[in-house]
Parts: sequence; structure tokens; C-alpha cells
Amino acid sequence: MLGTLEPRAFLIGGGETGELIRNHDWTTSPLGAPATWPRALCSALELMLSSPESMYLVWGAELTFFYNDAYRPILGPRYGDALGQPLAVLWADAWEAVRTHLLTAMQGQAVRFVDVPISMARHGEPEQTWWSYSFSPLRDDAGSIAGVLCFTRETTEHVKATQALRDSEQRLDALVRSSSEVRFYISADWSQLHELNGGDFIPDTQTTNSNWLDEYIPAEAREMVRAEIARAIETGTYHIEHPVNRVDGTIGWAHVRAVPLFDADGTVTSWLGAASDISARKEAEAALKAREAQLRELNATLEQQVVERTAKLRLFRDVIEANAVPICIFDTQCRQIAFNQAHARAMQELYGVVVSGGEILPDLITLQQGQDLRGHMQRALGGESFRVAAEYGQPNGERRSYELAYTPLHDADGQVIGAFHFAHDITEQIRSQLELERTQSALRQAQKLEAVGQLTGGVAHDFNNLLTVIKSSSDLLKRPGLPDQKRLRYIEAISDTVDRASRLTGQLLSFARRQTLRPEVFAVGESLRALTDMLETLNGTRIELALQMPSQPCHVYADANQFDTAIVNMALNARDSLNGVGRIQIRVKPCTQIPSGRMGAAVNGDFVAVSITDNGTGIEPEHLEAIFEPFFTTKELGKGTGLGLSQVFGFAKQSGGEVMVDSVVGEGTTFTLYLPRVAARPSSRAKLAEPQPLDGAHGTRVLVVEDNPDVGSFCLSALLELGYRPTLANNAEQALACLSDAAHHFDVVFSDVVMPGMNGIDLAKAIHRNHPLLPVVLTSGYSEVLAQQGSHGFELLHKPYSVEQLSRILAGAIQRAAARD
Repeated sequence: MLGTLEPRAFLIGGGETGELIRNHDWTTSPLGAPATWPRALCSALELMLSSPESMYLVWGAELTFFYNDAYRPILGPRYGDALGQPLAVLWADAWEAVRTHLLTAMQGQAVRFVDVPISMARHGEPEQTWWSYSFSPLRDDAGSIAGVLCFTRETTEHVKATQALRDSEQRLDALVRSSSEVRFYISADWSQLHELNGGDFIPDTQTTNSNWLDEYIPAEAREMVRAEIARAIETGTYHIEHPVNRVDGTIGWAHVRAVPLFDADGTVTSWLGAASDISARKEAEAALKAREAQLRELNATLEQQVVERTAKLRLFRDVIEANAVPICIFDTQCRQIAFNQAHARAMQELYGVVVSGGEILPDLITLQQGQDLRGHMQRALGGESFRVAAEYGQPNGERRSYELAYTPLHDADGQVIGAFHFAHDITEQIRSQLELERTQSALRQAQKLEAVGQLTGGVAHDFNNLLTVIKSSSDLLKRPGLPDQKRLRYIEAISDTVDRASRLTGQLLSFARRQTLRPEVFAVGESLRALTDMLETLNGTRIELALQMPSQPCHVYADANQFDTAIVNMALNARDSLNGVGRIQIRVKPCTQIPSGRMGAAVNGDFVAVSITDNGTGIEPEHLEAIFEPFFTTKELGKGTGLGLSQVFGFAKQSGGEVMVDSVVGEGTTFTLYLPRVAARPSSRAKLAEPQPLDGAHGTRVLVVEDNPDVGSFCLSALLELGYRPTLANNAEQALACLSDAAHHFDVVFSDVVMPGMNGIDLAKAIHRNHPLLPVVLTSGYSEVLAQQGSHGFELLHKPYSVEQLSRILAGAIQRAAARD
């Protein structure tokens, strides 16, 4: 305890603060009179008071506050009342900032903090301050922690200065980075490049580079740079323009400046520099120099060029003026800027306009012609070269046709500055063309009439022959007492002649593409193999028949029976050209085009080509264009009708194909039939068992629909003879009325196709909708509807037909209907 010490030994020294502590009345404080204070406290106070550093000390549970002279400025206005105050009261505004750290020290752990922000109100107003301080625990005489010694230093000004410096550096860095300047840092003797920020101009480096001169400077500029470095070391300034190797591998130009950095003794320690990209300026300067050189060269020969150009322009003018074709040059506003006399004459003759230059050309002519002309001129001003034909002139005056050839005009930079046109008068050419077309049309009409006459004559000739046989046979049948043998022969002659007439009309319809086709998908090879035996029989033993097929089947969509007929007709034509001895080859192959020929251009698509080639006499060239015409034949009289090849032609055209012929006289002929190829599998061509005619009084009920009284009467008689029970309706409407009342009274309907009002196909469709189980059989000699659309799936019996054919098709229709039911 201090009671044993001399009074003079208590807190010796300590400056003004020591004097204050010695003179302070401590009797009312938690510590009591100084004579009772622990020796540890006194020792700590003497240590603190003797220190030149700002310090304070707190003791006891109340944290009684002591300080030294160095700390007094920190207290400010609080100085008078600070001594002996509890710390939490004295520094109430900063207490929360230090409380946790102080309590940590009170628990025996020393702590230290640097630049801690603390809000204080030292002068009455809150202010932000920063402090560096440390808390050290103090023990009493018994060794228990009784206080804390704080070494503290205000760092507010230091922190603010540091922040200001950092802000300044950030602004400087931002300014530098926002600049396009290249920045570099290099050693005092320029031997080592320490750092370079080249952006997108010069390659960066962040490491020391001793080979920078060779890497950054092209070889031709290095001596110049070395000389400038030597001068800079002597003078202290570096300023030069030189080539540099750029980031993209090309060579650019840089404007480089550098200043030295010194140490405290004034010795150069390094250089700081910047470089600007002046490549664009250098390129512009080079281009300017080149233009100046060109200009000097141009000036040297300008007089000669002017003379030559003047001569060329005079020659151009003379050529234009001497040209009889109207020529007009116009600017981008469609304004005439030059023209020749031919153009001026044409404008005066056609429109009564005298042109002098500067007029807008489309405004000088009629409205519609002007609009069209302006469109042509705009196309040329758009850079297009073209030709166009048009008619010009007043509606009630002379009109002329011109072919105008437009060409754009360009300046030295390639920009369109105008255009011009040549106007060739084609009036007489067009008139001649129209006259030629009228003559050709009249010729084609005459040829059509001639063809119709030839066709009519051929049909009349053949039918008169057939009718002669029928007439003679029928007259002979009328003679009394005619023996049965002769009567049978005359009847057979009539029947055979009717069959020949039927084939003749079928061939005519085939050529005219008016026959009724029943298209189906089938393999061409299978059909040809089925015909081989028959063709070999027709050809005889001395004619060789060869069949050449592709490895894969070729399918077509066509009428199989008509296809067979076409092949037979071409094969017979080939046989007749061989005169009994020779070779016929039938070849099948897929192809992707029908070649161009007499009928027009080539046709692309998938086709099957069936070629029949013989080594016979060939066809004369003058006959090649006529061989497909009906009744044309080169055979002897009675050896052919001239309709076989016309059937092939009609079948090919109606099936979407073509037939072509190639022949060399004395070597042979090739006919090629093209039909559309399909990818589908062939449908079965197997036919149902042929139905047999019904015998006896079977009583099958037939509704006959026929508008021709004679045909209807014959049909009823024939059906009665065959054991049917027929009922006649004169038209489709009457037939529908009969069926609406008693459809169950009929087993089958037999209807003509061509009738006034509703035709037979529409009637069949109506019956199918209303009475789906009632079979319908159609009959026709010719129908446009059947030729174009087919029979729509209904049974069809061609006229003329025999009684047996009638009975068979009716029986078949009834049998198929019963099978479906």
C-alpha cells in the first residue's frame, strides 16, 4: 500500500496531467484516497505519465479514466471533466465502438487495432474519426486483472489522406484506361522494358523484356529509334514518330513521347512514356503524296490529254449525230442532257414537240406512255442494262414501234450519273411478223381442213366398204328360198363386218384421245412376256424376236389392254417392214426424260421407255411426219387401214406419255413408247372367272334406261329372248322415279351414258347412293365424260355389242353384287 511511502514518492513527475492527478479530490471516487490505491495502479500511472505517446488507463469495475499529457489534445472540450470519469460516461458517443474490445482485455487478452472508424462528438457535432489503438490488461497487487492500459493514436488525417490518394490513383487509372494512348515503363538506360499497356494497338507486356526493340520495332526503323534514345539520355526528352509492329501482325505508325523519373538525388531511375496510334494519319499522308504525284504527272501531260480528249469527244459527237438511230442521254431526273437529230426528228414527228435540251422526257409524251418510259429510265438509272420494245405516238396520229436499248452512265467512282438509250425502229419488222403469223394461221387452218377432209374421206371410204358388205348381205337374206348354209354365211358376214366397224371406230377414238381407258398399275415386263407367244406366231419362224428387260421391274399406270394393243400394232408394223426375214428387238428401260422431238421440247420426269427396233426397210424421211395420221399407210391396198399407229399415238398422249420414231432407210426403224413410271407395286391383273350367259326362263329383272327408241326396242327384244324380264325407262329421271317406288323389283340396271338431261354416270352415282346393293351396268359408243373421267368404277359395255356380250356382263354384275352381299 502507498501508506508506507513518502508523499513525495507518489506520482513523481507526469507533467501537467500528473499535477492534476495529485491535486484531484479522489475521496468521493470509487478508488478512494490515493494513499489507498494499489501499488500496481500507481506503477501503471507513473509509466503512462512518463510516456510521450498518447495513452489512457481505466481501473476498477467502473473503469475510472486516467490519461497523460500526450492524450490531452484528443479530449478537446472534455478535458476539464475527464479525469476520474467512468469511461462509458466520458466517451458515451464512442463507447459502443470500443466496449467489446475493452472487455476482451479485461478478460486477460491484449488486443490491437489499426485505423478503426469511430464516430465521435468531441466538439459537439458528430464526426467520423479513425484510430489505431491497443488494449493491455493491468493486474492488481494480488495478480487479478483490475484495469486496462490503452495506447492510442488518432489516424483520421492519415486515413483521409490515404483515401484521397487512392481516389486520385483510381481517377488517374480510369483516365489512362479511357485514353487510346499506349503506356510504357522502361529502365533508365532504355535497355529493359518493364511494362507496356498497348490495348488493341501494340502487344501488351507485364514482364521485363530486354528484347523489346527487336519485337516492337520493324528492322528498318530500329537505328532511328536507337539514335533518339541516345539523344534522350543526353537531353532528358524523348519525342519521335516511327513504325511499330501491331497486334494484328501488320505494321503501323506511333507518335511516342517519354519523360524521365528521378530519385531524391536527381538521378534518372526510369522513364515513363506514352504512344499514340497515327497509322491512319500516315496512310492519309501517303495517299496524299501519291495523289500529288499523280497530279504532277497529270499536269505534265494535261495539255496533250485535253487535245486527245477533245478529239475523242468531237469524234463521239460526230458518230452520234451521224447515226440514224434516235439516241438520248438523260440525267438522274430523267432530264434530256444530250440527243442527236434523229431523236429530235422522232419527237417532232410523233408528238409535235421541238426539243432543245433540259426537258424531262416522260413529260413530253402521252400519260400512259410517259409512265412506262419513266419506269424504263429508272431501271437504267438503277444500274441495269436491258432492251425493251414499246409503241410510241399520239393515239390519233402515227404510231411507231421501237426497241430501246438502255445503258447506265457511271462517273470515275462508279456512281450512276445518268443513262442513255438507242431507239431502233422495228415498226416494219413487227408488221411483217404479224403478217407472217396471219399467213401461218391461215396455212394451219387450211392444213386442218385438209386433214379433216382426209380423215372424213378415209372414214367414209372404210365405212362405205363395210356398209356395202352389210347392205349386200341383208338384201341377199331377203331373197326367198335361201338355203340355210348361205343364210348363215350372210349373217356371219354382217356380224364380222360390224366387228370390223367397231374396231375402226375404236381406233379413231384412240387417235383422237377420246377412248374410255381403264388405267391400272402393272409391270411392263410381265405384259410383254405374256404377248411374246402371240407375237412369235404372228411373225413366223424366220423373224427373230428378242426381249431385253431391266434388272428391276418397271411399273406404269395405264390401260393394260390398250398397252397390249399398242405393242401389237408397233410389232406388226415392224414385221411388215422385214418382208418375212429379219430381227425385232423389244427393249424396256427406265428414263428421266422424254427427249425433244417433233411435238415440242423435252419433258423431265420418271418414265418407262418401250422400244421396238427392226432391221427392215426403214421409213422415207418425207413420211416420218405423217405416219401417225389416221388412214395414212405406205402398204399396198388392202394390207392395212392406216389406223394402227394412230391408235398408238392416241393411247400414248391420253396416258400422259409420247411415242417417237427414228428411222434410217435401208437400216431399220425404232418406235419408242414413253409412259409415266410409278413406284407402286403392280396390281394383280388376274381376272375373275368369266360369267356364263344365263340360260332358260330365269326371269332376271332388268331396268333398261335408253333414250333412243330403236336401240331401246332392240335391247328389250334381246333381253326377252335371253330369258330376262326387262322394263324400259326413256331417261334418267324416269328411271329414278321407277326405283324410288319399287327398287326391290329390279335385279340390275342397264343404262346408256349419253342422254339428254342427267347422263348415265350421274344416274349410276345416284343409284349407288340411294340403292347401294343394286348393280349398274353402263353402255356407250362414245362419251366425252367417259373419255375424260373414265367410268368411275361402274361396269361398261361398249357399243356395238353382241347379245352374248350383253348377257355375260349383266350376269357378271349380278354375281358380283350377290358376292358382296
